[in-house]
Amino acid sequence: MDKYNYNLGKIGETIAMKYLLQKNFEIIESNFFTKWGEIDVVAKKDNKFHFIEVKTRTNLDHGRPEAAITRRKIQKTRRAVLIYLRQKKLENLLYQIDALAILYNNQTNQASVRYFPNIFL
Repeated sequence: MDKYNYNLGKIGETIAMKYLLQKNFEIIESNFFTKWGEIDVVAKKDNKFHFIEVKTRTNLDHGRPEAAITRRKIQKTRRAVLIYLRQKKLENLLYQIDALAILYNNQTNQASVRYFPNIFL
């Protein structure tokens, strides 16, 4: 990943965490890495864990950010979630996989955020 995309991803994750805090989520962890994939944000709300994939774009030249959340990406995230649950000894808790799509204007430092709950059905 080049430096621009890495930095944009970090900006998006920061925006995502601020958004989640405003919606009364508790942030548990971010950037949980496994060899099978990454979990961008782990959050908790109403006794349920939310494993959140964050996609950020600065324009729509390549489509909306959520278009980058493919079935393959969801499967990789799901594998990472199962590893997370096993490592943290949390196998029996309620959880879901969500997504946040962020369209970020780096000239105005403004962002629009779209939340997609329970993307793994």
